[in-house]
Amino acid sequence: MLKHLTCALALMAAPVFADTVTVETYTGPAEVPANPETIAVFDIAALDTLDALGVKPAGTIGNAYVDYLSTEGTETVGSLFEPDYEALAALSPDLIIAGGRSAKVVPELAKVAPTIDMTIWEDTLGQSLDRLDAYGKIFDKQDEAAALKEKVDSKLAAAKEAASTAGSALIVMTNGPKVSAYGSGGRFGWLHSAVGLPEAVEAVEQTTHGEAVSFEFIRDANPDVLIVIDRLAATGQEGASAQSTLDNALVQDTNAWKNDKVLYLDAARLYIAGGGIQALMYTLDELTAGLK
Repeated sequence: MLKHLTCALALMAAPVFADTVTVETYTGPAEVPANPETIAVFDIAALDTLDALGVKPAGTIGNAYVDYLSTEGTETVGSLFEPDYEALAALSPDLIIAGGRSAKVVPELAKVAPTIDMTIWEDTLGQSLDRLDAYGKIFDKQDEAAALKEKVDSKLAAAKEAASTAGSALIVMTNGPKVSAYGSGGRFGWLHSAVGLPEAVEAVEQTTHGEAVSFEFIRDANPDVLIVIDRLAATGQEGASAQSTLDNALVQDTNAWKNDKVLYLDAARLYIAGGGIQALMYTLDELTAGLK
């Protein structure tokens, strides 16, 4: 009861904006306040891109999971999955930005203040640039957004050049001793489609969590490049590292292992902050260096 009353009071006290801007969101075009002063953010990729634009939220989650993003000086308004609605109402944001892991609570967040779903999912590269463009419009940072896009284009061109002679690739995620593979249509598929890396196996099951595979599968796929994401490292959990999990005779029999082309990408940036413009550029740099 108190939560709903607090939220109602926050809505009554919310400022009326004379100026609005229409931007593209995950759910379609949305009209939002132009240059809002107080924002709350429930998405790591959004935090990443806003940070690159020099926009600091007034409230966000307590743990950003990636070491290059700091939540110091911001109010904690819950977690990605469980917003603290009383703290959020007390903050009285002009705009709430959600997406990805917090997308399911967008309807509840919208009861507190104008909320946009900025999920990045099917097209990581394209949607990442779409979000950059949208934030540039919202916060009057179009010039900064354009400069960042130029950097992305440059890094993408370098990655494509490095990929052109790299051979086939297989993307796997380790979760302790478990291994899953991802194809071009999966959550990390942009590493194939946008960069131009051919798939070592084209029949990988396209699911959110990847296709569970064996070490024999990796050996038989025999990729020239093995791209590895360590989920435990990304989430800060204890357990077997990707390096120890994959260090076995079957994986060692692949071209990737023999030619030192097993690339352990920064898992937190790719898995947690995936689609954030800084994370995107960092991953492209990692990939280019590894493929060379």
